[in-house]
Amino acid sequence: MPEQMTARPYVLLSAATSVDGYLDDTSDNRLLLSNAEDFDRVDEVRASCDAILIGATTMRRDNPRLLVNSGERRAARVAAGKSAYPLKVTVTASGDLDADLKFWHHGDDKLVFTVDSALDKVKTTLDGLADVVSTGPELDWGLVLDELGRRGVDRLMVEGGGTIHTQLMAQDLADEVHLAIAPLLVGQPEAARFLGAADYPDGSTARMKVLEVRAIDDVVFVRYAPKERTA
Repeated sequence: MPEQMTARPYVLLSAATSVDGYLDDTSDNRLLLSNAEDFDRVDEVRASCDAILIGATTMRRDNPRLLVNSGERRAARVAAGKSAYPLKVTVTASGDLDADLKFWHHGDDKLVFTVDSALDKVKTTLDGLADVVSTGPELDWGLVLDELGRRGVDRLMVEGGGTIHTQLMAQDLADEVHLAIAPLLVGQPEAARFLGAADYPDGSTARMKVLEVRAIDDVVFVRYAPKERTA
């Protein structure tokens, strides 16, 4: 009897950028693009998701805890039969992870996707701090989403970085995009961008559907549906 397929999660990309599309500048200090009200919006979205994913580069650079900060939202999750915090997920092809980072020591369950060549390295480094899964010789986003679906993840929030956002958009795997656009200009070519060069589906020939546009204090928040395109 063939194995029953599990539905992949709904994939939501979330980012705060400058007007010229940068996620950060090149200084040693993190450039804060969102404001307090928008940070609270992000917290609300996190609380609505089953898992939150960031790349290993983002983890090393920002050292985030990646939590739901609101006690009320955590309590609502528990009341709904969920864990207080969403599953935290990262991906790494190099296996260069640090067991001392905050990601591993806050929240509930953690999951790492890697490749065959780095599997033993990741398992040794983390030593039980997270489940570790290889997608084979290369990082395979289809297998990542399949495994998350198998683990009961219905809604996945992806918070970066730019390489991951680019890969998911280029492979047409993003169902929704949340952009908070700050009234700042970075203008540094070497700084991290929300999206890089890629062979995007439909390229410049189709327009994504806009789901929402609103001001959040001095930030403009936009929701897109990447798969709902019109010529």
